[in-house]
Amino acid sequence: MNHINVDCVLDIKANLGESPIWSTKDQILYWVDINNHLICKFDPRKKKNSSINVGDFIGCFALKKNLNIVLALTNGFFELEQQNGIISFICNPKDYNPENRFNDGTVDARGRFYAGTMSLNPTKKTEKPKGSLYCLHPSGDVNKVLEGFYTINGLAFSPDYKTAYVSDSAPWIRTIWSYDYDLEDGVWSNKKVFFETHQINGRPDGGCVDAEGCYWMAGVSGWELVRITPKGKIDMIIKMPIEKPTKIAFGGSKLDTMYVTSIGSDITQGTINKQPKAGGIFALTIPGIKGIDFPFYG
Repeated sequence: MNHINVDCVLDIKANLGESPIWSTKDQILYWVDINNHLICKFDPRKKKNSSINVGDFIGCFALKKNLNIVLALTNGFFELEQQNGIISFICNPKDYNPENRFNDGTVDARGRFYAGTMSLNPTKKTEKPKGSLYCLHPSGDVNKVLEGFYTINGLAFSPDYKTAYVSDSAPWIRTIWSYDYDLEDGVWSNKKVFFETHQINGRPDGGCVDAEGCYWMAGVSGWELVRITPKGKIDMIIKMPIEKPTKIAFGGSKLDTMYVTSIGSDITQGTINKQPKAGGIFALTIPGIKGIDFPFYG
């Protein structure tokens, strides 16, 4: 579907733009620039962006109902109070690997915040995977849910929360899996290959699910977004004006605008003229497709 208009709504040239979340409470797109340690707020009505430097890599985050922000940083989980800028420590997993940092995350309908980890340093196929998936419960307790990943990405839930998705972006893995999910107990089971991406251009980065239950994959390094049906089949591919889209969030008053973050650094040599707005935030709409509310933590 190359006739879809993709507009750069914020030409900010983020180093590593990631983890967008649309807040229905204040109609704001929250996102992060991981390597620059920034938690950001973009107001599309005013076309203004503001940011707070938290002094550490922000892998992902979750919003609370009072709009405080729960951050997954290198040293664990923290809470940022938006009104005064105070950051307080929540907890750190007992078995947390100090050679890792948090990466992708999501929240379920019971307010659990899932955050996955990856190595701070580049890894090789011959090395043992160090990444794990942790769950920060509304109580503040944290436990490990899954392990054995190189770069956890693509975390999302089906609209009925009966299926959970997770991917590994490592070039030799580049696979999305689905799990049966027990919303009441937060249990992941029956792991299956949902979609294997060696057949397409992009590797699986951030993921989200639309109201019809289709999974949207940001095809990092592939100049594309991919919509995959619940049965694991490609439904459409949207070509992007940037090489490295990172994650999609449905936003707007009707949740029918797709906002896409991107990477502005480490792009393929010789392509800068083709993607002068790399690192920006992009927006597009597709008739008939809309998202679902993103849950609050807690």
